Amino acid sequence: MSIDAEMPVFLRVLSDGSIKRFVPEIAPASNDSSAGYFSKDVVIDTSKPITARIFIPNAPATSSARLPVLAYFHGGGFCIGSTTWLGYHHFLGDLCLVAQCIVFSVDYRLAPENRLPVAYEDCYASLEWLSRSNGTDPWLKRSDLSRLFLSGDSAGANIAHHVVIRALQDATCPMSIAGLMSIHPYFGSKRRTEKELADEGGKNVGSNDLFWRLSIPEGSDRDYPGCNFEMARMSADEWRRFPPVVVHVAELDFLKERGMMYAEFLKGRVKEVELVEAKGEQHVYHVFHPKSEATSLLHKQMSHFMKRF
Repeated sequence: MSIDAEMPVFLRVLSDGSIKRFVPEIAPASNDSSAGYFSKDVVIDTSKPITARIFIPNAPATSSARLPVLAYFHGGGFCIGSTTWLGYHHFLGDLCLVAQCIVFSVDYRLAPENRLPVAYEDCYASLEWLSRSNGTDPWLKRSDLSRLFLSGDSAGANIAHHVVIRALQDATCPMSIAGLMSIHPYFGSKRRTEKELADEGGKNVGSNDLFWRLSIPEGSDRDYPGCNFEMARMSADEWRRFPPVVVHVAELDFLKERGMMYAEFLKGRVKEVELVEAKGEQHVYHVFHPKSEATSLLHKQMSHFMKRF
């Protein structure tokens, strides 16, 4: 069996269409309170399947304080990744503690078996489940869905953007979104940027090309709206109702350029847009180094953003 496409360490696509994913260390959900928080896994839809991991900070049994909710979508070029990865588990668990919020992290279906827009549909469906379960799941009874925030890194930031659009355009949407925290967002277009042209044939462009080839609908190009944010079909009124956004970029990230373009595109359309740069850091450093000083700073920045609304 020959190899059709490969992302070393993470993904291999064989000539018969089968996929082999190389999974890094996994963290189980835990009721151990020593870290300052609890976590558990829930099933959103058994038929697809879609699952999620919920993180909630420790609180006295008598506490009735309502907590904001952060829905988080992991990265991985739409083709790899999971909230159960050790790096995500530690990052999100610590975030729920610092921000004193409930984190709801979704495991959506992956491409190429499930190409876009499946990830968008799965993540939107997870928010509908969250709304339905708000009063029934014992972990969610303290949730305050009037303070619902979306976040994600890389492809997850792309997903968060499109879930916001879906929520704005769905007249039956049962929830409003207070803010969007976009971390190292993953977008593209048919037209290469200057940085991409300079890296033509290199590792970074090659990785991007592979993930987009495997994730966008067959027959589409990279001006597909899921890839190119400029192609979104949004009215001026819908853009005005878009929630406040903070876009996080990393100084040494190849995707920094696209992230800055995304923030610039939103300015003038969205009522509030902020751009924050992590100096000296690489793409999704918070996943690879969840206990670093830079990640601790990111936690504080995200907590500060949420407390503003």
